[in-house]
Amino acid sequence: MLFKSDEINIDLGILVVRASAGGMMLWQHGWPKLMNFTDRMDNFADPIGLGSTISLALITLAETLCALLVALGLWTRFTTLPLIIGMAVIAFVVKGGDGFGEKELALVYLAAFLGVFLTGSGRFSLDRLTFQ
Repeated sequence: MLFKSDEINIDLGILVVRASAGGMMLWQHGWPKLMNFTDRMDNFADPIGLGSTISLALITLAETLCALLVALGLWTRFTTLPLIIGMAVIAFVVKGGDGFGEKELALVYLAAFLGVFLTGSGRFSLDRLTFQ
């Protein structure tokens, strides 16, 4: 049996995860990459063979635009996909041979964005305001 307060609590929980994971990703990872893009583009890791500039552009796009949209709850399921893929590549390819401590942050972000993908954006989101 689901009580009215349970529904609100679930939506508030989704909001907290969505806003904190998206906001921290943008602030701590995406924004610094965007601001130092030209300094980093020639020597950025190329874990899947696309070239360092393209790899940096893809992860910067995910960590800025997609993270912002996830935090706002706009096109949430779609915009979590690049973040899920990016965090999986970081955890299992870039840091694949490292110990758990080195890949822990990528795994935490991966779990958060995967959870948001599975639950959707929740009641307190721009998706809810614009598409329902």
